[in-house]
Amino acid sequence: MISKEMTGASTIPIILSILNEGEDYGYQIIKKVKHYSGGKLEWSEPMLYPVLHRLERKGQIKSSWKIVENARKRKYYSITPEGRALLETKKSEWTDMIIILSKMWNLKPDMQ
Repeated sequence: MISKEMTGASTIPIILSILNEGEDYGYQIIKKVKHYSGGKLEWSEPMLYPVLHRLERKGQIKSSWKIVENARKRKYYSITPEGRALLETKKSEWTDMIIILSKMWNLKPDMQ
């Protein structure tokens, strides 16, 4: 399992990355996170929905209700241009962090 701190730090870029592929609804986002992480990340609805609502309030995603099977309503989320800009920023930050940590973890003993 991945720590709560790492999970928290990665939640927004993960959600935005999934929505960048196309609109989706909450339960499906949770399933994709589990799939993409090989089961190392297991999100719950109480963890996901506050983040979705915050991203929506900030204009980084938007939602719409759709009628699906058996006339059930389901709320779908999609990324906005502001969300895509944030995703690009987050990608850059995470890429830089991965490079930094990789360099640090591969130091030779005589370089310390």
